[in-house]
Amino acid sequence: MAVTLSTTPQACVRQISIMNKFHSISSKTLRSFNPLFTPSTQTLFLSSQKPKIHLQSPPRNTIRCLFTGIVEEMGQIKQLGTSQNGGFDMKIGAKTVLEGVHLGDSIAVNGTCLTVTEFDTQLSDFTVGLSPETLRKTSLIELEAGSLVNLERAVQPTSRMGGHFVQGHVDGTGEIVSMEPEGDSLWIKVKASKEVLKYVVPKGFIAVDGTSLTVVDVFDKEECFNFMLVAYTQQKVVIPLKKIGSKVNLEVDILGKYVERLLSSGFVESIKSS
Repeated sequence: MAVTLSTTPQACVRQISIMNKFHSISSKTLRSFNPLFTPSTQTLFLSSQKPKIHLQSPPRNTIRCLFTGIVEEMGQIKQLGTSQNGGFDMKIGAKTVLEGVHLGDSIAVNGTCLTVTEFDTQLSDFTVGLSPETLRKTSLIELEAGSLVNLERAVQPTSRMGGHFVQGHVDGTGEIVSMEPEGDSLWIKVKASKEVLKYVVPKGFIAVDGTSLTVVDVFDKEECFNFMLVAYTQQKVVIPLKKIGSKVNLEVDILGKYVERLLSSGFVESIKSS
């Protein structure tokens, strides 16, 4: 049974108005969304032999999740479209992350923590909602049907901690400025804002598109940092598939933020004086 979304001309105008507020949206991406703003009825989802299960919002008792930055698989974007509540839905084809999935579960998509609002194990796909703030703050706005994305389920108490503590809360985006092979490895340099770069340290952790990586060097004058991908990692994540100039989602190590907060609050001085 196919699920369709009827769109009135008034609704179309409202959606276009919302999209115009997204100053960071590229014309390329607008073209990919444009068909969904036509006044005619649009079929957004593929047919399925069983009824779809919808969840308009995550349960109120949803626990904030944690990830490790160890990508479980690369999924493929099947569809992007408007949802009935005025937001955007993204349907992703995947297999591994669907094992044991439930509505309301959190899955990191290119390092962005998103909530599963629908899934179909027969068609091997799931749907997540994208808020305007998510589109503004992450590189997900550049995705199109057919794009590959890194996927990781939230960890459980019994999970092995293979990477580092990743929240799935993107601090900002960076831009790939160079990609240079060395043997079967790949050096990648990323330009980041000063607000993000101040938390990046050599030999420290950083999540790039949700992938836990070790920073090799930081170039303050260039406002860049670099890292190296070994051959195995290159086959498992989407970063090598990108080009110079592509955006990547960045999440710095949360420990640096805690240290900064403690120092600025006078906590250290209060300990010394006690």
